[in-house]
Amino acid sequence: MVRSGWNRVLAVLGRLSMYRLVLFALVGIAVIAFALSFAGLVVPSPLEMIVSLGILIVACGLVDLIAHRIVGHAPHLESTLITALILLFVLRPPALEGDFVTPLAFVGVAVAGAVAAASKYLLVWRSRHIFNPAAVGAAVLTIISIWVPDIGGSSWWVGTPVLAIPVIVFGLAVLWRTEKLRVVALFVVVAVVVAFARTLVQYQSAGLDVDVAAITSSVLWSSPFLFLGAFMLSEPLTLPPRRWQQLIVAAVVGALAGWPIFVGEISLGQERALLIGNLVAFAFALRAAVRLTLVNRALITPTTRLLTFRAKRPINFMAGQYLELDVPHRRSDARGTRREFSIASAPEDLPIVRVAFREFPADQGATPPSSFKRALGEVDEGATLAVTGIWGDFVLPAKTEEPLLMVAAGIGVTPFVSQLRHLHAVGQSRDVVMIYVASTASELAFADEIEQTATPVVVFTRDEPSVLPAHWKWAGGARLDATTLHDAVPDLSARHAYISGPPRLIADLAPALAQARSTVTDAFSGY
Repeated sequence: MVRSGWNRVLAVLGRLSMYRLVLFALVGIAVIAFALSFAGLVVPSPLEMIVSLGILIVACGLVDLIAHRIVGHAPHLESTLITALILLFVLRPPALEGDFVTPLAFVGVAVAGAVAAASKYLLVWRSRHIFNPAAVGAAVLTIISIWVPDIGGSSWWVGTPVLAIPVIVFGLAVLWRTEKLRVVALFVVVAVVVAFARTLVQYQSAGLDVDVAAITSSVLWSSPFLFLGAFMLSEPLTLPPRRWQQLIVAAVVGALAGWPIFVGEISLGQERALLIGNLVAFAFALRAAVRLTLVNRALITPTTRLLTFRAKRPINFMAGQYLELDVPHRRSDARGTRREFSIASAPEDLPIVRVAFREFPADQGATPPSSFKRALGEVDEGATLAVTGIWGDFVLPAKTEEPLLMVAAGIGVTPFVSQLRHLHAVGQSRDVVMIYVASTASELAFADEIEQTATPVVVFTRDEPSVLPAHWKWAGGARLDATTLHDAVPDLSARHAYISGPPRLIADLAPALAQARSTVTDAFSGY
């Protein structure tokens, strides 16, 4: 039930791109903070919030426009607004009334925004930024404030009890979409425990009475940990590709944020802790943008388009992982200009890289395609697209003797094609059974390639295929459920199950896979 509900929510959130969802979440928190500012419940006044955000948007936007003209890429407005909104909550707002008004504070906000935007282009390795941009902007401003105190710095005023619930609610939506809930949960736990221990030591050193409840409440609700984790640590572009690596980065950042270590006049807490975590992530995997040249496009089923690319330089990935493809285009809709694709080719196929996606003809009454899909369909052969990263833990277990069950729902067959091609290429024999679910027999993609691996396949389609490859059999038009699954795979309880497909379908099938030894899912939200 939990897995089923999880994937149903993911299907809803998947209607928005990650960037659009983060932007909407930050706007939601900003609107709530703005309303609270009228009652004096947050640090900035309403006018201070408006002025700060305006300066940040202008500073970030100008640098982005200049940089985009130099590098020749289309501006990414969502990224600009996200950086500005994060800095709004992190920086000390310039005072507009009282005895502390100083023009330098306005300069400081502009400097932080400009540095953050510039870091996306200057602090990079092979076109991929290494550090969280907002953290870079805030850290540089804090360092400058050592010599110019009136210029401002980071204050993390978002860490207040009145904003805790909005940050949690909107943060959960983002973490659900990016599937980083466990990573950020570990960060928060480590940061809170370490911060509690630090506060306890400080109380005892000062001879103060220890109030455990008060300390815990202060550390959890009056600290920036929730915001830092949900909106900065969770950024996929600055996390390593594997979950165990991400957990290590989360623990490192949590420990440093919870117990800041002083280096000279500044500490390594908060945004500086995140920058150190970014370096740890970079050390795990020297992430880099990869540029792919489109070699060929082919329609392999009535609704499945296969794109074949050639990598311009060496690329590393594991069979079953996915890439994020950037297709810049004007007037992008809520789904944005970047989408994730499971890699349908094996590592042994390099430099050839293949991905596939559903493409419904307009005459079938399908809903209008996303702007991304339209733009991708207009890319000419010979054109070059950027891969912004490769991620994923949907990889086969290291123990080759463990029997496996692969359940592919529609286009969800692509990571399994990569895995089976890899096993076939390296001559590795595994006990694998595949369940292949498709709407009709004509939608069974990659049949020839799967046949070459001699993998037993049970097909669940409404109509009977006219011809089936060797080792394949039709389930007689039955619907896949717990009963038919057990009939098709009698030794299900002995197998580790892997299931890939749209979240809604995975949610329907997850209960039927409860009998398996373990279940690993690879849900995607479509294009």
